[in-house]
Parts: sequence; structure tokens; C-alpha cells
Amino acid sequence: MDFEAVAKYSALHLKPAGLSLQYGTAGFRTKAGHLDHVMYRMGLLAVLRSRQTKSTIGVMVTASHNPEEDNGVKLVDPLGEMLTSAWEEYATRLANAEEQEIQSILTEICQKEAVKLHEHASVFIGRDTRHSSEKLSQSVIDGVSALGGQYHDYGLVTTPQLHYMVCCQNTQEDYGKATVEGYYQKLSKAFGELTKQASSSEDDQMCLKIDCANGIGALKLKEMERYLPKKLLIHLYNDGTKGKLNHLCGADFVKVHQKPPLGLEIKPNERCCSFDGDADRIVYYYNDTAGHFHLVDGDKIATLISTFIKELLIQVGQTLKMAVVQTAYANGSSTCYLEETMKVPVHCTKTGVKHLHHKAQEFDIGVYFEANGHGTVLFSKAAEEKIRHMAKEEKENQKREAAKMLENTIDLINQTVGDAISDMLVIEAILALKGLTVQQWDAIYTDLPNRQLKVKVADRRVIDTTDAERRAVAPPGLQEKIDELVKKYRLSRAFVRPSGTEDVVRVYSEADTQENADSLAHEVSLAVYHLAGGIGEPPQPVC
Repeated sequence: MDFEAVAKYSALHLKPAGLSLQYGTAGFRTKAGHLDHVMYRMGLLAVLRSRQTKSTIGVMVTASHNPEEDNGVKLVDPLGEMLTSAWEEYATRLANAEEQEIQSILTEICQKEAVKLHEHASVFIGRDTRHSSEKLSQSVIDGVSALGGQYHDYGLVTTPQLHYMVCCQNTQEDYGKATVEGYYQKLSKAFGELTKQASSSEDDQMCLKIDCANGIGALKLKEMERYLPKKLLIHLYNDGTKGKLNHLCGADFVKVHQKPPLGLEIKPNERCCSFDGDADRIVYYYNDTAGHFHLVDGDKIATLISTFIKELLIQVGQTLKMAVVQTAYANGSSTCYLEETMKVPVHCTKTGVKHLHHKAQEFDIGVYFEANGHGTVLFSKAAEEKIRHMAKEEKENQKREAAKMLENTIDLINQTVGDAISDMLVIEAILALKGLTVQQWDAIYTDLPNRQLKVKVADRRVIDTTDAERRAVAPPGLQEKIDELVKKYRLSRAFVRPSGTEDVVRVYSEADTQENADSLAHEVSLAVYHLAGGIGEPPQPVC
């Protein structure tokens, strides 16, 4: 290892004194001015990971739905998946190391992971539209170069596009061409094929307003438009020409505030959706004729997609094992509808995309979405082969056509990670094929009223949970108190979990009415405040 080069470059990317960061599900995220050294060191780590796996590794510079002044970075593993846990720990150690410790940490990683230093290393780099991203991605390049790795800088791409291209590269392009054009071509072709059977009258044009959060999604949709069939009419808002990234717009804003983004006028019953800043989340919404806002979130997206796939499986006569994977935040009505009406098994995991993705891999077909609109569908290799074989060889016309629709669905979905563009095309295709309006989709089931609150505590680690975070095992007495409070309200449930990033405890409640959900959330918040070391003023009732 050329430690001289590592040290020489490192001197140009010094760590601010006293800064400590943690690599989480979303990688590193903080104020952009604190990240130069982290970017350089993630370039180093990506080279070691590439040599260890003998594969191309991705490095994405983004802070997703965070404010514009923040930035972040995450590494992408060979099949486009998130970085494995052991290497998350290496990332944290390397980011927090003092200058003189870098050499010994790199050496230790090489020894523990049997990294061959003369192995070829390849790194794909992408970035979002933040002002700080270009300079920070140059710091990643410095890290890759210091250890003699090769890199391909894709420049401005969505996070899911980088995941996709890493997967394409490492499957010898079996998954698709490792270019942005290849991504557009594969998705557009699948969308065109899938929607062939949809009604083609003028009145049935697919019309959609898209809030792009003033982020990368707008740039990429503009590039992609010429590849898409003319029957899909998309109108872009918050496209980055004047607004601020994620400010009063984007999927996270719409989900949290339950209202339309700034800069998007909605006529009654118009179908609208919002991406987040790096285009890996999507939520839909509309205003009814009375002017009331309706959010169609990740739970309803999972329900729409899994219902569609299940119906096609029945048509092709396949008994592939399908399941929907949710977190404790999934609305109780969605779980009930899937299990009882659609007879689709539902599994619950801890919060965090990584947990959902791993669980979804256990099935022939695993559908997962967080309520915030981040999610995708995974098809096992065996399931995919069966479907593709039937689409080609099946003698019975009806079965073959249904298998072709499943095949096109597979090609339209970005299986590496949640992808707002891909998910949007899947949803638009299903709505067109089923002849559903956004209101009819929303009416599949009615969400139970719910409330999310947070309570500041001295140390979030006093809270420990089990049963996919649905029950608290510490501090003593807290779960018993929650059980007692839940009994007071109809159709109710509540849970608490520590935040992954700050000293707060998150509280979630559901009940038969909004008033009851609010009261339950407040009472649970007070229990957390008193039993888990709350600080500051006690929680106030929800206004």
C-alpha cells in the first residue's frame, strides 16, 4: 500500500477537531463543510472493498431529503445493495480516525478481510445537485487515486441510478447497460410493453404532476422524457430552476406535513406525486372536490403493486411465494387489508431499508415499502427464470400474456434499491391497466388515524425494543404503561423506539379517531418522558 500517497493526499483533507460521525442506513450525513475528510477516506475504503470483493463499488455523494446545506456519502455494494454491516463499522472508524491512525486502520482492514493489494480496483462515483457535491466528489476521487484505484465519475445522477449501474457492471451487464442511457432505455421499453394493453383513447392519457423537490429527479426526468411513450404526460414542478432543494417541497415534506408542496397548484382529483432530493422516495396525493388533501403513501403503493402481481400470478397459475414486508410504522389498515382481503402474507421488520431488503430476499417475490415511500420489489433468480420461461414458451395464450406482463414488470422495477422514477412508472402502468383513478386507488382501504411525536431524552440508549420495535423491553415499566394506555382506545396501538441519529425517542400511535390517536400519542410521550429520562419541558397535548 502506498502510504506516502495516502498521507500526502490526506494532508489536503484534514479532519476537523472533535468531530465524530456514525455510518448509518443512509451512510454519513451532516453539514457539508464537515465532510471533506470523510469523502476522501470513503474513496480509500471503496478501493479496499472493491479489491476484497473483486467487483466495482459505488460511492454516492448525497444527503437525500436533508436540507441543501447538508451533504452525505454512502457506499454501494456489488449487486447495488447497501454496504454490509462489518464495513459500515470500518467506515465509521476510518471517518473518525486521527491523521496518524489512518495507516494502521487501513492495514487492519486489509488483514481482517484478506484484501489483496495488487487486485484491480474499480469505483463508480455519482453525486446530487447540491452546490457542495462536486467538490466533495473530487475528494472521493482523491481517495480512490491515492490507493491506485480506477474510477468512473458519472457526475449528476439519482442515487438509484448509481445503484443500478453498479449492479449492471458486476453482472457483466446481465441486469442492463451500465450507463444512464441504458437505464432510460430498459425502463422505457418495459413501460411501453407493459402499458400496450391499457386503453389508448385520448381521454385515457396518463397525466401526472411531479414535484421534483428541486433536486436531481427533475434533471433526469427531463433527459428521460424523449424515451417515454407519448401517452404519459408528465409536468414537472420544483425542478431546481428557482427553488431551494427539499425546502417546503419533496416527498418527506409532503408526508410529514400532510399537505401539497409549495409551487404546485392542484385542481380537484388531479394525480400528483413528489420525489425526494435524490429521487429514491415517492409519495402520491390529490385534493378531493371539497379541497381536502389526501396522501397516498408507501403502504398504499405496496398494496397496489402486490395486488397487481398476485393477480398476474393467479393468471399464469404459478404458486410462487410472495410476501409484503413492512415496519411498525405501516398503517394497521394496510396490514389488515393485505392479510385478510388479499391473503398476502405480511412480515414486520425493524425500521430501516436494509432490514426490509434482507427480509424481502427470503421470498420468491418480496414487496417492501416504508410508509415514507422508499421501497421496491425483489424477485428471486428462480422466480425470474420461471416467469421469463413462461413468457417465451407457454402454449396457452392467456397464461403467456400474463407471464409477459410479469416479465415487463420485472424489467421496469429497479430491484437494487427504492427508485422514485422506476416506482412512478410501475404505479402509472398499473393504474392505466386497471383503469383506476388515484381516488379509487386511495379508497382500497381507509387509513386509521395516526400520530407521530418525539420526546427529547438525556440518552436514547435507555430505550430497548423487541418484536421488530413494536414492544419496549427497557426501561422497566414502560411497555406495561403503554399496554395500559392502549386499552383505553378503540382499534388502537402504540410503540416507541429510539432515534437512530439523535437523543430523541419516537412515538407512534393509531386509534379509531384522530382525537384518540392524538391523546394516546401524548399520554405515551408523557410515559416516555417520566420513565426514560426526558429533558426540557414535559410533552404538551397535540394541538
